[in-house]
Amino acid sequence: MALVMGNMIGSGVYLLPASLAPFGWNAVAGWGFTILGALALALTIARLTRARPGSDGPHSFVGAAFGEAPAFLIVWSYWISVWIGNAAIATAAVSYLSSFAPGLAAIPGLPALLTIAVVWAVTLINLRSARSAGGFQLATTIIKLVPLIVVLVLVVLVTARSHGAALAPFPAQGFSLPAVTGAAALTLWAMLGFESASVSTAQVDNPDRTVPRATLAGAGLTGVIYLIVCSGIALLLPAAIAANSPAPFADFVARYWRSDAAHLVALFAAISAIGALNGLTLVAGALLQSLVSAGSFPRAFGVTNAAGVPVRALLLSSALTSVMLLLNASRSMAGLFTFLALMSTSSTLFLYFGVSAASLKLKVGGAIGLVALAFSLWTLWGAGLDATGWSAVLLLAGLPIYAVMRRLNQRPV
Repeated sequence: MALVMGNMIGSGVYLLPASLAPFGWNAVAGWGFTILGALALALTIARLTRARPGSDGPHSFVGAAFGEAPAFLIVWSYWISVWIGNAAIATAAVSYLSSFAPGLAAIPGLPALLTIAVVWAVTLINLRSARSAGGFQLATTIIKLVPLIVVLVLVVLVTARSHGAALAPFPAQGFSLPAVTGAAALTLWAMLGFESASVSTAQVDNPDRTVPRATLAGAGLTGVIYLIVCSGIALLLPAAIAANSPAPFADFVARYWRSDAAHLVALFAAISAIGALNGLTLVAGALLQSLVSAGSFPRAFGVTNAAGVPVRALLLSSALTSVMLLLNASRSMAGLFTFLALMSTSSTLFLYFGVSAASLKLKVGGAIGLVALAFSLWTLWGAGLDATGWSAVLLLAGLPIYAVMRRLNQRPV
């Protein structure tokens, strides 16, 4: 559950209220659609996990429904999204920490080097064991929930004391479908990560029971927290302040509680990002391990140490994250984060589409599977042509590797 919530609650939630402020109450409806869609996908994953005991997550689901090639491409795309996303999350962590040393960002190349150092520090934790990574994840998840709970309590108290009068007024014209769709596209990025437990079944005790519970509980609880906290900040802060705030959480806490909260929020945001980086590093290794088990990736990357950790898989994923950071070292931290987050999000959408389609093909999904599939298609459309196009190119880039591995595996020994 800490893995699911820790990967979902990363860096974006601290900036999201500013992005959602212009949408007003339409953002609340957008959250509703996104949470329902995410829960439909989470329930679909839970049903597939129960229906296929001993499976290795999405690779097994899509493979059973459509064959090895689609299964490889889905997991390949998701693996790319994870190590690119790790670069974005590590960048966000260093960006938040830079508020304690404002001159840091002005030194050419230093932010990129510090970000790479954060990536490898978290990688070392994961190299020890899954239990070590899990303990770190639990600790950071508890810490990162503190500011969210503080804001949640403030939202409830302020709303109750004002009898709702402090909230932005509901629009006279009602909800707007284009505005709700636009808000939902933003909220989706904050909900990514609920699938994390399903790709780590090889490192989880009693996965057929544990994974569905963790997926549903983690996604549901995170969705409720997000709905109240992000909507509350966007609706309780004056629209002009919320929409233009570089730190909406800090501005909200300063307005309704303490004025010296900016540094505290920055520290919690950095811890939140590092926790998400830790969980996704674990996921990156598990994804490559599932491809190796299927014979779709070189066997060397499936070798584990005494603690069951796929060492080379973790090293490769973190090395690619580091290369991505070095290649984009000339960008500003904000520009780099936006670019990497967009690439990561769009690549994840193919996983959602593949899993929901597999649930229908395997006759496991039912009506929930249809909702999950419709939500997946809607989010692919909402991501825009540029993002979907780039993610499709990255997905197809895995075909040569798959073809070579198939030929090698068919050779006589």
